[in-house]
Amino acid sequence: MTATDAVCLVVCSLEAWDDVWRRNQYLVDSLLRGDPTLEVLFVEPPADPIHAITQRRLPRRGSGLNVVTGYEGRLRTLQPTKWLPRQWGAGADAMLRCQLKRAVDRLGWTAPVLWINDPGWAALASSSGWSSLYDITDDWVEAARGAREHARLVTADDELLAHCDEVVVCSDGLLAHKGVRRPVTLIKNAVDVGRYREPRDRPSDLPPGPIALYVGTLHEDRLDLELVLQTAQRMAKLSGQVVMLGPDALTADNSTRLRSAAAVTVLGPRQKFLVPAYLQHADVLIVPHVVDEFTDSLDPLKLYEYLAVGRPVVSTPVAGFRDHLRTDGFTIAVGESFVDAVGRLAGQWSPSRTHDGIPDWSDRADAMRTIIDRMEVSR
Repeated sequence: MTATDAVCLVVCSLEAWDDVWRRNQYLVDSLLRGDPTLEVLFVEPPADPIHAITQRRLPRRGSGLNVVTGYEGRLRTLQPTKWLPRQWGAGADAMLRCQLKRAVDRLGWTAPVLWINDPGWAALASSSGWSSLYDITDDWVEAARGAREHARLVTADDELLAHCDEVVVCSDGLLAHKGVRRPVTLIKNAVDVGRYREPRDRPSDLPPGPIALYVGTLHEDRLDLELVLQTAQRMAKLSGQVVMLGPDALTADNSTRLRSAAAVTVLGPRQKFLVPAYLQHADVLIVPHVVDEFTDSLDPLKLYEYLAVGRPVVSTPVAGFRDHLRTDGFTIAVGESFVDAVGRLAGQWSPSRTHDGIPDWSDRADAMRTIIDRMEVSR
């Protein structure tokens, strides 16, 4: 199968292809396994040596073009190098686009389909001439950012909505917001149901005693840090722990506050195949999120993961979870009521529940492939 015969897909992702999988990785994996002719170039966030120097870290170049094992050579990653900061002008992004186009030329691809998840690649949609898809998983326009960064995000979002052939959103909130401006397609998130329901042994690094578990990236855009600390105080009375499982993207000060608190264990990220065991052995699964316009744009992956394992859930009324107000095993609460619910459920182990109708990633990949095929036919 030559590159000209195959469907070639360039995915500009907000995340690296690593052991912590999110929407892009699950969809790409399912698409590749479902179509032996598909080839994918997965573009990771660039290495930023200048920023590394300012943060007193060892600078490095991007890892360049690499083949990912397990897909017969049909999946490659590209990590470019960001040689200039964006505040120096448009040249920074232009240099990144040149690196990507050189990689595409090396692969012998002439007209790939472009899938943009990272708005930083917006100019590629209008300059490349490739059929383009904008996959919106977070409404970064609504996130709290500085004036310069906010203006850049607004410009990129406007450009992508104007120039892309297709726009996909992951949540009802995004559908309502972006769908006012142009036709969009809703493809929500999902979970690998079978893998999450297969019984696993208790992880050896889970602390003893009752566990209130949060799974996801630790970030001020989502996490209500004060509520986490209040919940930890209640867990301490039960000789239990709040366990945070996922990458730590908090500011240094907030990360220190969290890690130094009594009855809080920050485990960091785990490989995707290990995560179900932590969920299965938690007394209660928690979602201590802030509720604002940004979190209303989300369709949290953890919703589907929590449903798949069937453990009790306590969440603030954020998008996705608040729709399960009357679902057996779900408690939607705020403030002290949230803390009380976690304490009550963590105080006594309860059997897991079986929730029906949980969407699988293979179903979402089929929906995404329908859009890609439509783009292939129309160009």
